[in-house]
Amino acid sequence: QVELVESGGGLVQPGGSLRLVCVASGRIVAINSKGWYRQGPGKERELVAIVTSGGSTTYADSVKGRFTLPHSDDEDAVYLQMNNLKPEDTAVYYCYGNIASESSHASRDYWGKGTQVTVSS
Repeated sequence: QVELVESGGGLVQPGGSLRLVCVASGRIVAINSKGWYRQGPGKERELVAIVTSGGSTTYADSVKGRFTLPHSDDEDAVYLQMNNLKPEDTAVYYCYGNIASESSHASRDYWGKGTQVTVSS
């Protein structure tokens, strides 16, 4: 069984920064892609940023220039560095991974339970 656990959320003032951390555990064979989604109040879940095993990254237009996926020496971890946060970034942030495990012959999507980020003065 694969599990994703997030940490690093909290309350921050507009213009501030936060770093989210997600660590995957379990009998992992390969991580094909990993990243972050978010769901704001009254909104659908949306992609924030994702990186493939080949190193290709995709960012939502709304976070380009402000959010990055810093390099991690731990291949089972993914970070989200969020700078110049805005009130509209307030959401529950979910870690995502497309992962092949020893118990499954095919890769599947895994999700963390989410961490709340609130941007408010």
